[in-house]
Amino acid sequence: MLLDQHWAEQDGGRRARFFRVKLANSVLDHFGLRLDDWGGRVYVLRDGKGRSAVVDNLGVLWVEAERLAGRALDPLDPGLVHTLGG
Repeated sequence: MLLDQHWAEQDGGRRARFFRVKLANSVLDHFGLRLDDWGGRVYVLRDGKGRSAVVDNLGVLWVEAERLAGRALDPLDPGLVHTLGG
């Protein structure tokens, strides 16, 4: 594993990467954010105001999501948990 890779991305392949993006978006959507794969090498995180950030790996995704949102994002937010079926 390369030093710049996150452990969650060890299982490679386009299908696995597509699934990770889809899963991440089910959470990020609650906070008004969207993640897209860009060429199978990096991710692009966007907010509803047109701002974006390039995210190298899933290890920095949450940090960038909070930066774009301008606030701390709670993964245990009751609304998010309800949306996800918890």
